Amino acid sequence: MTILLTGGNGKTARHIARLLKEADVPFIIGSRSSTSEMIGHHRSFDWLDEATFGNTLSVHGGMEPISIVWLVPPPILDLAPPVISFINFANSKGVKRFVLLSGSIIDKGGPAMGQIHAHLDSLEGISYSVLRPTWFMENFSTRGDLPFETIRKEGKFYSATKDGKIPLISVMDIARVAFHALTAPVLEKEEHILLGPELLTYDDVAETLSRVLGRNIIHARVTESELAEKLQDNGLTAEDAAMQASLDLIISAGGDERLNTEVRDLTGQEPRRFSDFVSENKHAWIC
Repeated sequence: MTILLTGGNGKTARHIARLLKEADVPFIIGSRSSTSEMIGHHRSFDWLDEATFGNTLSVHGGMEPISIVWLVPPPILDLAPPVISFINFANSKGVKRFVLLSGSIIDKGGPAMGQIHAHLDSLEGISYSVLRPTWFMENFSTRGDLPFETIRKEGKFYSATKDGKIPLISVMDIARVAFHALTAPVLEKEEHILLGPELLTYDDVAETLSRVLGRNIIHARVTESELAEKLQDNGLTAEDAAMQASLDLIISAGGDERLNTEVRDLTGQEPRRFSDFVSENKHAWIC
């Protein structure tokens, strides 16, 4: 058994790779580029270039054929077609298990990852798990992400969530669930909504950041259009910025205000609290 991790430079794949290496599970990382921090064997992979599909699924050095794939869709609006094309290609080459990173508010058959979910469900002879996490804690601590950049430069972060509450989750908790789905002896067709252990408003997030970091961090409330403009200024296209800003309205309407025990049930560990995450990663905000 060899596992392919797509999105090799992303937040989740880095943590999953570390867990696989610690467990001595063979894996290959597929991404458009490699970095010095990357763990494991790398293959050049581009969702939008089908010519890279075959080489990505090849193995060398006595490794077993790839039979399991971690799917992280590309950050484009029309993301389903290239991922579905790759799933079909991989399945024709013997891949029988897929684990898809989706989102807590995206149901099977819905837009984007929901279309991929529906396609996986339509295939015979495979198993899959669709992981549907809520918003990542790491969005506040990762260079390049808008919340981190504005906290660093302005001492504030922006949202259109108003008083909406969300159960922020750590990427490490997602990775532990993904590890289980990728390596479990038996996997059916399943999905898991992954949530953190507490409901927080973004005002609560600002208060926690301020208390732990010892400086005043502000949650600046803006409109959807104002947020989209700031996302554009941070590098997103107009379409992507508008789509991402619109998700804040779902939060403001209570669309992600819920808790469950999925992470604990699947991993045997409670998910990380946001205050603990900030304390453990204080160095990220030292600029």
